[in-house]
Amino acid sequence: MAHKRSGGGLSSAQQAAKFLGVSVLAGAVLAGIALPAAGALGLSAKGTVKGFDDLPGELKQPPLSQASKILDANGGLIATVYSRDRTVVPIDRMSPNILTAIVDIEDSRYYQHGAIDLRGILRALSHNASDGSTQGASTLTQQYVKNVFVEEAGNDADKVAQATQQTAGRKIKEMKYAIQVEKELGKKKILENYLNITFFGEQAYGIEAASERYFSTHAKDLTLTQAALLAGMVQSPTNYDPISNPQAATDRRNTVLARMAQLKDITPAQAQAAEKQPLGLKVSTPKNGCITAVNGAGFFCDYVRETFLQNAAFGKTKEARQKLWDTGGLTIRTTLQPKAQKSLLDGIAQHVYKSDTIAAAMTMVQPGTGKVVAMGQSKPYGFGKNETQINYSVDESMGGGIGFQNGSTFKPITAAAALEQGFKPSQVYPSPYKMPYPDVTTCGGQVLHSDKTTQNEMTTEVGPFAMPEALQKSINTYFVALEADVGLCPILKMADKLGVGRADGKPLVQGASLTLGTNEVSPLTVAGAYAAFANRGVYCTPIVINSVTNAQGKHLAVPKSICSQAMSQQTADTLNTMLKNVVDDGTGAAANLPGRQTAGKTGTTDNRYAAWFAGYTPQLAAAVWMGDPQHQRQMIDVTIGPRYFDKVQGADGPAPIWKDAVSGALEGEPAENFVTVPLNVPDPSKSQQPPNGGNTAATGGANGGGGDNGKGHGGHGGHGGFTVMGATTGVITGGTTGGTTAGGTTGGTDAGTSGGTTSGTGGMLPSGGNIVGGTGP
Repeated sequence: MAHKRSGGGLSSAQQAAKFLGVSVLAGAVLAGIALPAAGALGLSAKGTVKGFDDLPGELKQPPLSQASKILDANGGLIATVYSRDRTVVPIDRMSPNILTAIVDIEDSRYYQHGAIDLRGILRALSHNASDGSTQGASTLTQQYVKNVFVEEAGNDADKVAQATQQTAGRKIKEMKYAIQVEKELGKKKILENYLNITFFGEQAYGIEAASERYFSTHAKDLTLTQAALLAGMVQSPTNYDPISNPQAATDRRNTVLARMAQLKDITPAQAQAAEKQPLGLKVSTPKNGCITAVNGAGFFCDYVRETFLQNAAFGKTKEARQKLWDTGGLTIRTTLQPKAQKSLLDGIAQHVYKSDTIAAAMTMVQPGTGKVVAMGQSKPYGFGKNETQINYSVDESMGGGIGFQNGSTFKPITAAAALEQGFKPSQVYPSPYKMPYPDVTTCGGQVLHSDKTTQNEMTTEVGPFAMPEALQKSINTYFVALEADVGLCPILKMADKLGVGRADGKPLVQGASLTLGTNEVSPLTVAGAYAAFANRGVYCTPIVINSVTNAQGKHLAVPKSICSQAMSQQTADTLNTMLKNVVDDGTGAAANLPGRQTAGKTGTTDNRYAAWFAGYTPQLAAAVWMGDPQHQRQMIDVTIGPRYFDKVQGADGPAPIWKDAVSGALEGEPAENFVTVPLNVPDPSKSQQPPNGGNTAATGGANGGGGDNGKGHGGHGGHGGFTVMGATTGVITGGTTGGTTAGGTTGGTDAGTSGGTTSGTGGMLPSGGNIVGGTGP
């Protein structure tokens, strides 16, 4: 408040204010000259503005933040997302009622004065100087300038406070820019911009959003009473909120109507009739964010957002990408296929209820393109009971948890690495029901030894087995023996080529149980890898965005899938032939699609904390995980959905979900076939071992031939590998003296390097503990 001097004169602030009024009258402001008494006006005391002439000559008008639309592959709306709910409309799509009402109540001389209302300023200055109160004199143009500053501040509270602070310095800054804006834009465009930028409360920015929010109509259709209500709210959106303060809003509306009648824009009779009408609200709830996504696509929507914010295609820095997302007005067309998405959700819902302790998640990927066509889970996206915002399908960095052990669905990666190294499908191992973990060597050359053992699912599963049957029956002892011969590094490199990594972003844990799927991964990761099998060995990075168009209709560059040959076509065709047999006549039979060639692999972890089925046709790959997200409930003696299980396996839990979901997704699509190859696998039970050969890491050797539990330190080496029907199979790396046989790769790790204790955060497993994956089909 201003204070008078003891002698009755004006204070320095009042003198400056009076001087400002004289300067305005003299046209000093319009001429853009420097104003005296800058210190008294607050222009330099805080270092905000040096002087009127020092202000930049042009107002940088940021693009208005608008709602963005996320669409599916067919152009259907998935969700609307925004930092500020706004839809910019041209003035010819605004009702004449709102154009008249806003001018009458906010700046009735708008079309008579320039950017600054000299009469209004004098009136306000005289009033304020006489009693120390504050009376506004801002024109609509000045208010528009202030709103531009607020818009530019975004969600930064400090910047918003600076943009709205009640100081003379800010007012003069508004004046300078108002002059420039009015010269450049003209009255009509300024009024249009003002009505698009102004905040109307209840998350509604701009007249179109406000019309939809309070009356569920468009700005062009606003009636007189509706327009008067909205125009009155501008002064104080909170105090005149018709939802929370209906009486105050009614009084304010009637004030606007009276002012319109006073200015003869409506008749007194019209004003009186309008004042008697109720508010007539028809409130629409704001629909913002992925929680509003249709067709259960909330998690997919969230993954799109994470992809946008983390990809340099949409901005060099995180801040730039966030600003673009918040600025909005984008139309983002995604890869989601509605039919596949509906089928996925229906498939899950038939087998797992959202109220179940056990949950399921599934992702579908298109081979050859990397397009994610469907993603969902049994726990809906939300904050309520039996809902979650954790996306079980993706990695932690993309809004997921830290993953789940994928069990025997990892075994095909080991098989692919073996085939690439020259091993044949006819490779035979004794494969007893139970055996010690062989020693293995890390990529860094460290030999790891384990005193633990692994075993097959059933005591009747005793070899010898060759690779196809070992995959069909998911024989653990076969694959740890194969892993020891192939070596950890080729397997880890193959996993990397297929995009398989831990969901927590850490490197895959190296150990003898690697091949049994003891690392925690996500369904999207597994589906992407299996899509590479279907694509004859070509891995394509997953993508979810097809195109992005900004508010001006300009197409923005979007990230493309990067495809690379992870393995030879021969390897992929061989693997596909074997995995087709898994579904035709193996543990994956419950996923077999009638009339379509289908391949895949089951997976079940120790203690039944997780079960999987990952499979594919030539046109579509998908992975299903089932388990307790909190890792507290073993899937033993449990009812899931409509069915009771004495113990869940990948073969009977996830596999039927996969079948129902994928069959619906491919309905109406022509059936395609794999390129299959002859496996040339004789009966393993008739195989003969060489008399002095390396007996593999599984059993060790006799007579020094690759002995010492298969470490290959025998005095005379051997010829390596097994002889099957007279043919040597496997890789022969040793010589006749002191060589290392195919069974001679060294190393190992303690079984169950990953898994163990329950994680209460995100419902995933931390590293450490003693859970070993992959014991079941």
